[in-house]
Amino acid sequence: MNWTAVACIVLVAGCANSPAPENESAPGAGRPGVDERREARALEQAESDCASQGKRAVARREEGETFYDCVDK
Repeated sequence: MNWTAVACIVLVAGCANSPAPENESAPGAGRPGVDERREARALEQAESDCASQGKRAVARREEGETFYDCVDK
């Protein structure tokens, strides 16, 4: 009986300390093609916006996010 209680405690403690699963409900989660298309659309939009100002778009990454800046040609 004591071994069963110890095993249960170890199992519960192991589950409580495990990392959280990825959020499968997030849009595009688990589908790299969706992220690539999203990035491509964002780049096209940034290039279009910058071109209207007579500038060009430059991408930079910060903390896993991509940002686009308009710089002089």
